[in-house]
Amino acid sequence: MTAPATIDTQANNVFQTAVATAIREHGELGLQVAVYHRGELVVDAWGGIADETSGRKVDRDTVFSCFSVIKAVTATALHIQAERGLIDYEQPIATYWPEFAAAGKDRATIRDALSHRLGIPQMPDGVTPELMSDYDWMVDALAKMKPRFEPGTDNAYMCYTFGWIIAECVRRTDPERRPFNTFVQQEICAPIGITDLWIGIPDEVESRIATIKNSVPRPLPPELPIFSAIPPQVATVEEVFGRSDVRRSCNPGANGIMNARSAARIFALLANGGALDGVRLLSEERVRSFSIPRVDTDRSDTILGFPVRVGTAGFWLGGDVSDEYPYRLVGRNPRTLCHPGAGGSIGWADPDANLAVAICHNRMTHAPSEAFAPIRDAVTQVFGVT
Repeated sequence: MTAPATIDTQANNVFQTAVATAIREHGELGLQVAVYHRGELVVDAWGGIADETSGRKVDRDTVFSCFSVIKAVTATALHIQAERGLIDYEQPIATYWPEFAAAGKDRATIRDALSHRLGIPQMPDGVTPELMSDYDWMVDALAKMKPRFEPGTDNAYMCYTFGWIIAECVRRTDPERRPFNTFVQQEICAPIGITDLWIGIPDEVESRIATIKNSVPRPLPPELPIFSAIPPQVATVEEVFGRSDVRRSCNPGANGIMNARSAARIFALLANGGALDGVRLLSEERVRSFSIPRVDTDRSDTILGFPVRVGTAGFWLGGDVSDEYPYRLVGRNPRTLCHPGAGGSIGWADPDANLAVAICHNRMTHAPSEAFAPIRDAVTQVFGVT
């Protein structure tokens, strides 16, 4: 397959070298990088191994489990409903989903959910991969759940639960009541030409998925809060997310399966002020508002255990907050919108540079900043962004 006409050969070569360096010197297995600049795909680079068992190599059409990168798409779907006047961010979730009012959540707002201040980061008791794959079971369980704190009063990153809560608000306000993954395909992917981004794959995609290489286990205390949000039985490992039922499930907070080209295209929409190739999904004013940080950004998140610069609209934000991932990777611009995924996959949009970057890989790592350093250097070298 020939490369698209917009690919910048010189820039692509720089990134192709960076991909090779990340594999050779930093332990990466399979890797894709795509970059949009001013609305055009200018870099589409890849390399390495998609499946160690078979030796299958990564190509431009390999798709990867990118986990929470999909939250950027899920949030975008909700913003489309707000754009249409169907959702008000400051209204209680129960306005659209009456069952959600149970157990003291009657005043919890859409904004609380978008900013990870809702109070229900924890997964339901007894969850299994099979139950996690049952969308209706998950939304029913979350509607009944008691929050850990009064919504809006603390920060608690919703590793998985974010997806079902935001998605159900979209579904409830969709006049056609479409399944959320159908909504995403019809209202986001099709209009702007995204071809390989899935929340629950069709059968024909399975042969193109890269196998996850699990990270080396770390000796962590079982009482850590993160294990309530990601219980071990539904962890981000190949044994769970490589299952046929999980791959096909609508898990809009963690089951994003995509290639870098498609991931970068959703961030290109954001970098370009809500429009791409003449198709406008969001107003420029709304997209600018996505860079507003939530309150207490300097306060440690009660699930992640460290401060995260999260916005009020469902995205992580850039900024010179620390030298850690993802900030070292996405840069110092506080208006940059990004979303990392478990193990390191990430996408970001720098609206000032009109630049969107996505990195997809299959090696789960605890040190993505180090692994992706050659790619960060390539972004600076080619586009001058720091």
